[in-house]
Amino acid sequence: MFSLFLQLALVALTFAAPISDDVVTIQADAWQYGTGGGIIGFIVLVLDVIVWFEVLKSDRPVLHKVLWSLLVFLFPIGGIVIYWLFSNRAAHNQGAGYEPIGN
Repeated sequence: MFSLFLQLALVALTFAAPISDDVVTIQADAWQYGTGGGIIGFIVLVLDVIVWFEVLKSDRPVLHKVLWSLLVFLFPIGGIVIYWLFSNRAAHNQGAGYEPIGN
């Protein structure tokens, strides 16, 4: 339930309109509308979701899962880089793969 809340909050932030004094009536390039950054913002969103799923499926203690999720939520690009460089992913995701069906 917590990850669903985080995902919905991040989606809401990507679609948020920028705060400015100018009134935008018509924008010719719809890819760059809002604070999401267009296609680059979408790529960062997808990578954030991948990191959240990987963190939540890992065998880390709950506090460590919350801290990693908050790091990625608050600092999306820097959090992804820090997670992939310093999280010791292989040690915590050994049993997180798919299980065979029917055994």
